[in-house]
Amino acid sequence: MLILSCPSKLWMLEEMLRKCLPQALVVHGTVMNINRGNPAGYEVIVDSWPKFKAVLTRPRREVALDNSDLYANVYTAFYHDFDVYRSVILDTDVINWAQTFRIQGNQDGVYQVSQNAAAIKKVQLSATFYITYLHPNPNKLAVHQLDPGFTLSTLNASHVQLLNETWPYGGNEQSRRFLANMVQYFFSACILDPDGQPISWSVMDPLGAMGHGYTLPAHRRKHYLAVAGRSLAMKAHAAGYPIYGHVALDNFHMQGINERRGYQKLSELCHICSIHPEI
Repeated sequence: MLILSCPSKLWMLEEMLRKCLPQALVVHGTVMNINRGNPAGYEVIVDSWPKFKAVLTRPRREVALDNSDLYANVYTAFYHDFDVYRSVILDTDVINWAQTFRIQGNQDGVYQVSQNAAAIKKVQLSATFYITYLHPNPNKLAVHQLDPGFTLSTLNASHVQLLNETWPYGGNEQSRRFLANMVQYFFSACILDPDGQPISWSVMDPLGAMGHGYTLPAHRRKHYLAVAGRSLAMKAHAAGYPIYGHVALDNFHMQGINERRGYQKLSELCHICSIHPEI
């Protein structure tokens, strides 16, 4: 296995992965962020170069210091050859099986290999599946006007606590660190009320996805999230990122909203496999 660290090779990989969209979305988005400063501290593993058959992104060892941090310990995967991908995952030099971690990808083999590897390594596996939506042209997203006194802005460090308190997957110190990193380094958009407090927001995650969209309950049904989401999508699109995100299988409301906004539903689900070492 090779750690791909040469900048010119990483830029070449980005273009190669772009030709493999949409299946390579999460890896491509992560590599894009690596090539633009690498604020999340990721690195890339390939089985060979330049004709790779499997590619994996993972946090650098100095980033993945907390063995229990499911927010920081995130891998993304894409493969051309299922068997090669399986051998990469089982390689103890590639995966730290003593940690709690997530591995994510838009190919069915990501889940299948994770199941097999968890059984071999004698660790616990839990998996969740999401629908991935991709927008071909955010310029066509509907434009909505804000009510007087409300303004479009970006998130900052003072907003992190609110994000952490309202995020269904948040509420702890690890999630707060994760959200603080997103707010500091990645594209974001929010709606501020007349007092300058955020009431709706959306922020890009380290995998290049449009994630963590939320509107405070008292301000819903006024298109605020649509305004923030469009602003975020336009920023990401201008920087060359594919515009995509994930929706839970049972979140029919958001699925309907995405489809009305012109997002395209991918045929393959996003597989997020969480590994928990047995104690």
